Amino acid sequence: MNLRAEILRDMTRRHFFGRSARGLGTLALASLLDPGLFAAGVTERNAAKPGPALHGGIHPLDFAPRAKRIIYLFQSGAPSQLDLFDPKPKLVELNGNAMPESYTKGQRIAQLAGQKLTCVGTRFKFQKYGKSGAEISELLPETAKIVDEIAIIRSMHTEAINHDPGVTLMQTGSSQAGRPSIGSWVSYGLGSENEQLPAFVVLTSGYGQDQPLLSRYWGSGFLPSNHQGVEFRSQGEPILFVSNPKGIDEHARRRLLDGIRDLNQVRLAQVGDPEINTRIQAYEMAYRMQTSVPELMDLKKEPQAVLESYGAEAGKASFANNCLLARRLVERGVRFVQLYHRGWDHHNNLPSEIAKTCKDVDRASAALVLDLKQRGLLEDTLVIWGGEFGRTPMNQGDMANGNYGRDHHMKAFTVWMAGGGIKPGITIGSTDELGYNVIEDPVGPNDFQATILRCLGVDHEKLTFRFQGRDFRLTDVAGEVVTKVLS
Repeated sequence: MNLRAEILRDMTRRHFFGRSARGLGTLALASLLDPGLFAAGVTERNAAKPGPALHGGIHPLDFAPRAKRIIYLFQSGAPSQLDLFDPKPKLVELNGNAMPESYTKGQRIAQLAGQKLTCVGTRFKFQKYGKSGAEISELLPETAKIVDEIAIIRSMHTEAINHDPGVTLMQTGSSQAGRPSIGSWVSYGLGSENEQLPAFVVLTSGYGQDQPLLSRYWGSGFLPSNHQGVEFRSQGEPILFVSNPKGIDEHARRRLLDGIRDLNQVRLAQVGDPEINTRIQAYEMAYRMQTSVPELMDLKKEPQAVLESYGAEAGKASFANNCLLARRLVERGVRFVQLYHRGWDHHNNLPSEIAKTCKDVDRASAALVLDLKQRGLLEDTLVIWGGEFGRTPMNQGDMANGNYGRDHHMKAFTVWMAGGGIKPGITIGSTDELGYNVIEDPVGPNDFQATILRCLGVDHEKLTFRFQGRDFRLTDVAGEVVTKVLS
């Protein structure tokens, strides 16, 4: 008699009924995870009555979705909106003068607290571009060419004044660690379109060891762990610990995985822990990625003209390579691709440092939008560009010889969006004449997240997960959809 039969023989009636609910739940979960069901079922439910998320991650869509997938180009460290997207002639005029106390008295200020506050205007020129007449800095010449494809939101604001809580809030809906990331919520709610690849993939680039990227930024929190982001590396082994160990061939690996699966299924029958099922899925996904990922990561198969349009080089770790990989990932059905690029934390020497960072990201960001459009993917792919907060209109550091720096600023910053469900060629929101406060159409992180989910056809108030006796959602207890940005 095998081990499974022995366990079933020894199971008492009370034991069976005590665990049958979880057992049936596991069967339901397995059926929901059938990719065929997603392909057929969710499409048919696009116009279905709104309802709560079903456990296992297939949400009956509340609205007709405009976006099927997301590429989030997260600029970690906080780009200076005053030097890139939000020109302030009055601030330039007051350059070197004391910042009016009426703006800053009683306000939260990061590292500038207790110091003399001095106005610092940008040294970079702005110009209107496209039919929309959007004003863009000379630092972003390629982004300037796509202004009629993007929606610029100048009125973002946040409650976080330091990097870690700022990134955590933008990525998880809360400044406290431990909540699921937005990519995990999307994976949980909508599932995957490709069983050979994860629903949620993370790519990183840039520099700035003083402001690290933490894996919990793409963690699944209290959601099942199969919804966490999977980091792909641009150099070396694309995914750690997926390749076969030395001395183990494909057939031996398959036999090993089958044995582990059988043991896990026995344990699942004993205790009914859904994380065991998640572990089974993780092993199977890793096995499938052994064949799907190497082909995906091989940029040499891209035409030279495409590589040049992004500024990408096969085998090199860069933001440009990651943008091209993001396009290749969404082509293959990956639901959420998160790019993190460090290098924006410009407290000192901002003019020279921001020029370097813009050179790293400008060309590739614009090329991604144009490439998606040319391939017919932009209309149902949502592209997002932005960081965790903005930079102050007050100087930090040396102002000699046209130099300056900017501190963290939570009151106002800029992001842009393009593609699925977004109205192209618009600029919404505005800040005061010194760029300190939002004065029109304020958009907080939870509003922003609610809008992203709306583009995917999901009501942010109805995509929930019960944890510790409470129903949680990405937007917590806040968030209103920014309808002005929707097409």
